[in-house]
Amino acid sequence: MKSKKLLATVVILLCLSLGLAEARAQSDEVPKFEVGAQFTSITKPSADNGDTEPGLGGRFTLNLNRSVALEAVGNFFPHSCRFCGDNSGNITQGLVGVKAGKRFDKWGIFAKVRPGVVSFSQGDNKFVSTGAGSSFPIQFEQKRLNNFALDLGGVLEFYPSRHIVTRFEAGDTMIHYGSRPSNLLLFDPTSGAPLLIPFRTQADTRHNFQFAAGVGWRF
Repeated sequence: MKSKKLLATVVILLCLSLGLAEARAQSDEVPKFEVGAQFTSITKPSADNGDTEPGLGGRFTLNLNRSVALEAVGNFFPHSCRFCGDNSGNITQGLVGVKAGKRFDKWGIFAKVRPGVVSFSQGDNKFVSTGAGSSFPIQFEQKRLNNFALDLGGVLEFYPSRHIVTRFEAGDTMIHYGSRPSNLLLFDPTSGAPLLIPFRTQADTRHNFQFAAGVGWRF
């Protein structure tokens, strides 16, 4: 009888130890998915008057392990600048990339590399001919301009609980403006008739400081 009680006690203790070990392992695991909302701001280069535009965005993260994650981020900056060259209109961002670093119990620090697209709703602006018969044969036209971008920087995260994450980001959003056809409006000095002089813009890459702060849900 005593041997049976001893065996039962050993089995119970073994099951408890295995259960605690499994619970500890599960508690050390990082939740696979994250969704979050964030406030962000982007500061344009001094060539663009150095304006800082505030915006809002969302994020989806797939944690591959404790150190590496894939992320997709979308941001929208509602302020619209009418005559800001190839930065005219409001700004929309879409970025997808990798976050890698070191995760501790209550916080983590990471580097991020996220290529994507930055779109200006009125960035492609030029004069176009309206054709004969109109009161003025030339008009100013603005269209959307999509540019390749690369976001490089760092991420600092805090974990108040297993399912909540707060994070802060800072980095350089490099926007590449490709060469494209444009024109210049001049007037004939003798007749006063408008003339469109075609040319191509030069390709250019500009650096923009970007900051973000947000909160997310891990599951």
